[in-house]
Amino acid sequence: MREVVIQATHHPGELARIANALSLKSVNIKSVAALAIGHQGLVRIIPDNIEAARSALHEANIRFEENELVTVLLENQAGELTGVAAKLADAGLNLDAAYVVGLGGDMVELALAVNDVKKAKKILE
Repeated sequence: MREVVIQATHHPGELARIANALSLKSVNIKSVAALAIGHQGLVRIIPDNIEAARSALHEANIRFEENELVTVLLENQAGELTGVAAKLADAGLNLDAAYVVGLGGDMVELALAVNDVKKAKKILE
């Protein structure tokens, strides 16, 4: 699973511009996280089709970074995120983002952006 990370200005319509570019290429957004600090915005998107997302963003002249994500399936109960975050921290890994990408029954699937995907996968197996 991969994400695109877009640094945007904090102006009305920025998220709409990004979402529209993706929709024109029929890219569905599986998960999104967005926030603004001052005049800067950060939008992190997990698209259903990374190739189409790349194409859409290039065509719309929207600069982005692309990262591989680590997925983990957890019980949907208190303390589960603590365990994952502690394992990553103990290994010296930075957690850049966490997404909920699935909920079912008593389980939750998270996608994590970390600074060393290979190491994180090994730790979270």
